Parts: sequence; structure tokens; C-alpha cells
Amino acid sequence: MAKVFCKTPSKSGGKVGKWERCPLKDCISPEPVVKSKTPGRPSDRFITDRSAMDFNIASFRLGMKENSFTDAVHSPSKEEYKKQLAENLLNVENGQKQTRILAFKSKPPPPPEGFDNGRKLLYSQNLAGGQTKPRKMFRHIPQAAERTLDAPDLLDDYYLNLLDWSVNNILAVALGSTVYLWDATTSSIEELLTVDEEGPVTSISWAPDGKYIAVGLNNATVQLWDSQSLRLLRTLRGHSARVGSLAWNGPTLTTGGRDTLILNHDVRIREHVIGRMEDHEQEVCGLKWSPSGQQLASGGNDNLLHLWDAAAASSQGPTPYLHRLDDHQAAVKALAWCPFQSNLLASGGGTADRCIKFWNTHTGSCVNSIDTNSQVCALQWSKHEKEILSSHGFSQNQLCLWKYPSMVKMAELTGHTSRVLHLAQSPDGYTVASAAGDETLRFWQVFGTPETTKTTIKAKSKNMGSALNSLNRIR
Repeated sequence: MAKVFCKTPSKSGGKVGKWERCPLKDCISPEPVVKSKTPGRPSDRFITDRSAMDFNIASFRLGMKENSFTDAVHSPSKEEYKKQLAENLLNVENGQKQTRILAFKSKPPPPPEGFDNGRKLLYSQNLAGGQTKPRKMFRHIPQAAERTLDAPDLLDDYYLNLLDWSVNNILAVALGSTVYLWDATTSSIEELLTVDEEGPVTSISWAPDGKYIAVGLNNATVQLWDSQSLRLLRTLRGHSARVGSLAWNGPTLTTGGRDTLILNHDVRIREHVIGRMEDHEQEVCGLKWSPSGQQLASGGNDNLLHLWDAAAASSQGPTPYLHRLDDHQAAVKALAWCPFQSNLLASGGGTADRCIKFWNTHTGSCVNSIDTNSQVCALQWSKHEKEILSSHGFSQNQLCLWKYPSMVKMAELTGHTSRVLHLAQSPDGYTVASAAGDETLRFWQVFGTPETTKTTIKAKSKNMGSALNSLNRIR
């Protein structure tokens, strides 16, 4: 509300005193409202308020300007007072006014020749010169899943890793003792393998080229398959219990098992075990290599997070860790390396911890931690924005999108009726698939939509019609 002032009568009576605030009272209205004679049309006339005017004083002052009272007698004291007042307040010397009160200041001096103000780039975009268009400040985040697939026999086990998306846009999912391949481009389905006494399947992971896939089994072995010919290539041994986590680093496959061991396998050679890491005390349930391939992060049911150096991890004999981080109060399964900051790692804790923590992997220090109020099952960084997606268990079984580094919650996605155990991101980085204990796969367009494919997506959605809203059995 605008500040309102009024002149109050002085205590001596009659004369006008100083300006004072008049709260909750419109003493001076800058634009008095006049009712229009025409209904519905406001008036723009300004009529002055003459109730506070003294016409006798006004007439006297007008007469002074016309020199009609030049013969009046003035006392010497008043003349001296007026002179001092004019010299000190009005800066008048010898009857000449030097400056005006409240006069506008002169313009600032021009900049020196050749000066270039770089700040103007903040307010203008030279699109013709090749600069990119400014990003949208807001984007729509769909609150419902784009597609839902039926996934019967999906194991409700927090310590397993049963979902992965290849660079060739093929989604692999393990359902009981069978691994299925779902082509996200054509929606076609293939059965890769079914195991009998070796099963069930406990982990899957695509190789970087998207052609080969590693499958960890309950009988402590790891199988390598060619996804194009649907052919078993070789079986890797070395563990003594189920293999629940897998991670690729070039031709090296890292496996983690319930026997607390982490093994490095060079799949190109006959004697494939090239490194051992033995510092976990319980089952290893999370493995992730950094994008540079220089560091490995491992999480276990012992509430520990370890960081390993790639060079040391490929040497014979037990490998010493770089950092042993024990801040979590529950199992550490959810791991995700930041795509825009090479030494930043996010980790999530189980039911007794419920926190997402961010680590400087060079120093081993925790740079941030946030309590999500529910079990953290999986994490995925956005490839396009500084955002991270988390999936959760009890009690809401939701997905949460967070803005980094402020960790402001941007969206909360619900739909699953059981804990959301697994997340996998599409090759273009815009869609995330989630798998939950309710035996469904859901696809969320949480990280935006590519500008070049918006029209294509709209056309496809019209053709698919109600099929997108129905449950499609994955097999």
C-alpha cells in the first residue's frame, strides 16, 4: 500500500504544522475517483480538492507577484530573516538564484573510447551469431506414467539389480528365472534366456556397446550373452554366493556378491579375474563406475560405501580402498555419479537411514545430505539439467525429482503400490523406467521432451490411442 501523508494543525492553533504519517487514512488522494455519468465507463477527469485552500492567502500571494503591495511596510528584522533564509536554503546571492531545489542531476559522463560493457550479454541474445536460445524457466513434468507394462514374477528383493537400459534402446528386465528384452523403439519383446537350477536371476547389466549383456545368477556365476544372436558366450566364476550387482568399465566387468567380494573380470582373456576387493563385511548390493572410469563406488548391506581406484583395482592381490565412508545408517544400494561434475557421487540409504548423501570423491567428504523420509532404492541423474531422481519404498512408494544443489523437490510421482526397487534411463536421457515390487514397469517422461521429437511423439500417441493406458504383458 502506498504511504499517505497529511499536514496536521500545530499546537499553537490555526497554522499548518509539519508533515506526519496518517496510517489507514487517505489524506491526500493523488487521483480522486469521479463517478462517470455513463454506467460502465470510468472517468479520467481530475478534480482538485479545494476544501483545504485559504482563498485569502492565495489572493494575497497573487497580489505579491503582481507587485501590487510594494508600498507595504516591512520591518528590518523580517527582511534580514528572508535574506538569510534565501542564502542558506535557496542558495541565492545578490538576488540571483544559483541552483534549483530538487533539480535533476546532470547525466553521467560517457564511457571512455573503446569500452565494451560485457553485462549486456545478460539481457540480449544474438541468435543470428550462433548463440543458443535461452532455456525455459519452467517445464511441464507429467505426474502420471507415460506407459505401464506388466512384469510378473519380478522379485521384491532390495539387494538385487534387475533392470537396465542399453545404448541401443533395448530395456532388459529379469522376471524370476527369465530375462526379457523389450525394444523401446518398436515395442517388440524377446526372451533372452531362462535358467533352471541356476536361478533365479539376481542381476543384469548391459555392456557399453549395447550388444552384450551380463547376467548374475543365484548360483554364484555370471553369464555373458550376445543380445543379437541370443547366444551364451561364456560363464564367469569366482564368487561363492549369489551375484547381486554388476558394473562395466570398458572390457572389465565388476561383480559384487553376497560373499562380500568384489571381483574384476577382463572378459577378453581366459583367466578373467584380474582384481579382488575384500573390505565389505556383508553383501555387496551397489556398484557404479565413474564416467571417466577412474573410480569405482561400492555399497553394501554393512552400511558402508567404499571408493576404489581403477589402477589399484586391476592389480593382483587384495586392493586397498581410497575412502571408507560410514555415514549411512542402513544398506547402501542406490549409487549415481554426477554427469556434470566428475568427482561428485550421490548415494542413498535404506529404511533406517532414508538419506541421499553427496560426496566429494577426491577428498571423501560429504558435501550435502537430505532426509527423504523413506527408503532410498535407486538414483538417476539427469543428462540435461542439474537434477536427480530418486525412487523410494515405504510408505508412499514414490519417485521424487530434486533440483541440485538446492535439493528443492520439483515433483513427486506416484502410481506404484509397492517399493520402487529399480530405475533405468533411456539413451536420450529424457525417459526413466521404474520397476517395483507390485510387478509393473512404468515409464516416466520426467527429464523433459526433446524439441526435435515433440511432433513425432504427439503423432505416435494419437495412433496408439488407449493402448498406452492399458497394462501390456511384457511376455
